[in-house]
Amino acid sequence: MRSLIHKLFPGGSKRRFIARTLYLGLKSPVKTLKRMNRIKIKNFIRQVLPVKLKKNKIVLLKYSEKEKIVFSKEKNPQVSIIIPVYNQFEYTYNCLLSIKKSVRKLSYEIILADDRSSDETQNASEYFFNINLIRNKSNLGFLRNCNYAAEKAKGKYIVFLNNDTQVQEYWLESLFELMEREIKIGLAGSKLVYPDGRLQEAGGIIWKDGSGWNFGRLDDPNKPEYNYVKEVDYISGASIMVRTSVWKEIGGFDQRYIPAYAEDSDLAFEIRKHGHKVVFQPKSVVVHFEGISHGTDVNSGVKSYQIENQKKMIDKWKSVFEKEQFENAEHVFWARDRSRGKKTILVIDHYVPHFDQDAGSRTAFQYLKLFVEMGMNVKFIGDNFYPHQPYTEMLEQMGIEVLYGVWYSENWKKWIVENSQYIDFVYLNRPHITEKYIDFMKENTKAKILYNGVDFAYIREIRKFKLNRDKEFLENARKSKKLEFNLFEKTDIVLTISEYEKWILSKKMPDKKVYVFPTFIYEKTPLGKNILFEDRKWLTFVGGFTHQPNEDGLLWFVEEIFPIILNSNPNIILKVVGSNPTKNILKLKSKNIDVKGFVSDEELEEIYDYTKVVIAPLRYGAGVKGKIIEAISYAVPVVSTSIGIEGIQFAEELFSKNNQKEQFAQSILQLYKDKYKWNEIRKKEIKYAEEYLSFKKAEIIFNEILK
Repeated sequence: MRSLIHKLFPGGSKRRFIARTLYLGLKSPVKTLKRMNRIKIKNFIRQVLPVKLKKNKIVLLKYSEKEKIVFSKEKNPQVSIIIPVYNQFEYTYNCLLSIKKSVRKLSYEIILADDRSSDETQNASEYFFNINLIRNKSNLGFLRNCNYAAEKAKGKYIVFLNNDTQVQEYWLESLFELMEREIKIGLAGSKLVYPDGRLQEAGGIIWKDGSGWNFGRLDDPNKPEYNYVKEVDYISGASIMVRTSVWKEIGGFDQRYIPAYAEDSDLAFEIRKHGHKVVFQPKSVVVHFEGISHGTDVNSGVKSYQIENQKKMIDKWKSVFEKEQFENAEHVFWARDRSRGKKTILVIDHYVPHFDQDAGSRTAFQYLKLFVEMGMNVKFIGDNFYPHQPYTEMLEQMGIEVLYGVWYSENWKKWIVENSQYIDFVYLNRPHITEKYIDFMKENTKAKILYNGVDFAYIREIRKFKLNRDKEFLENARKSKKLEFNLFEKTDIVLTISEYEKWILSKKMPDKKVYVFPTFIYEKTPLGKNILFEDRKWLTFVGGFTHQPNEDGLLWFVEEIFPIILNSNPNIILKVVGSNPTKNILKLKSKNIDVKGFVSDEELEEIYDYTKVVIAPLRYGAGVKGKIIEAISYAVPVVSTSIGIEGIQFAEELFSKNNQKEQFAQSILQLYKDKYKWNEIRKKEIKYAEEYLSFKKAEIIFNEILK
């Protein structure tokens, strides 16, 4: 019977998810309704309904003779936009109009480089105001026209933009922000699309024979594989941003390619030769009317130089092509983002981490960021294959390819099989997700399987039973333990968040490789501002309420402990912060209790800045508690229970165990009164965070795993 059920409803499948949800709803409707919340309802819907890719709206402007375009005067522009033109005034006009309408947040200058046009371009000064209009004395040709115009540029960055383009919203800002984020980037380029919305190019690939691909040509530009920041071989010069200092260092476009063609590909290889990156920015979208500038016939006009200049480029870069490029159309997985020299890690979780919603998601987000900073090629699968925003875009902007949409939800196995040779590590989170994927990964890849056990669910369920004496929790513990240890057995490397979980595993599985990873990691600590003891006033609880121990602990605190505190200090205000507060939590709101619910990271930082004491009144749970680690990172003293501080290395130096209500209350009151003790704890937390919660510490551990 069990084998039949498993066959009809495979573990981790949508069928099983829906069947189990319906079964529980019919068996215990009241209990099921109590457990439901906004996030769980949304996720249920997203499991059931197919995920369609969001279509980016392409805006095309039409030429109007009557309208004059007035740009702002800029003495010190951040960006110099160079538009080389030769006739085709209608396209030029619409190009400038699109810039005027789309760019709002940056200062820029426009350099219109007219290469002796014979059409209405001659009268450009009657249409465009406050631009730098250069009219060459003779026809220089495309390449020399660009180089000459670039000599007049005043911006920190130079953008070369074809006149047969129309830029879209956020085109320039996204290129600028990317270059500002990473000093190593020398050139960044846009995603090019055709007027009908099809993809023209998401970065370019150069093969060993010198031929090239416009990656993704004629495909859907909204597919995940075309929407993450990545290094590329080159980017077509229709829309590229170059760091001005790098441009001058290189000396501009190589004049061997006069009059035009291959100069953009050559520039990309020169930039890499000088130690800089060439990067594709998918948020920068440009409609390119390909073929308008130079036509499409390779046997006549400027276009005829395409084949000749390709030979020149092959001759110049032959040794690089032999060493770095692939045979034509081979190893596209690596070629599309220049990842051959990187280790590829596939991270799988229940969905894209909502890092501002719960501790588990914040941990997942921080480790994704760590993997990127370690130079790994990171791919991510969210089990619901839904592109939650703004979270998905944030990962993509970090350089992570996130697989989402109907095709991937139905064909993820096919994707794994096709790319199995390139996957070095699979990093799995959460038992119910790991159960779905681990067997397939072991059978179809040679990747090392890493499983983050986080807190052991069965321990949490046992403690819940001891507190409530509900046998359902005991049964849950039995099932959880069986599942978790089955996963541990199948995993190559187990990650835990405390020495306690590692000790449990070492007793059961002495030969298993187990590493302790920090719950949260930070690039710099302490977080927040250095607000003095005297200026802090709040008592604060932080924790998402989809996690039941948080609701239980806070209700216990408010009912049993807070009245004792208010009896001694009636002016204390308790701030309750956390997503998805239940009805019981919302009812707590009063003169002394401010139920904030979900807050942004900026609001959370301000709350921590003016918090005197953080509380973690947990009566059951397992593993290291993210809320306590976060408080340490802000260097705010914490009062908690033995369950709350469990697993934190050297916890006795930072916390006392307050399992009795009177003891808990007095510890808080003492910290409110004793400035010296408060400051001593703060100093210890700062030191602790620097030593144990840094990116550097986590990188050392993960490098051990890589070996």
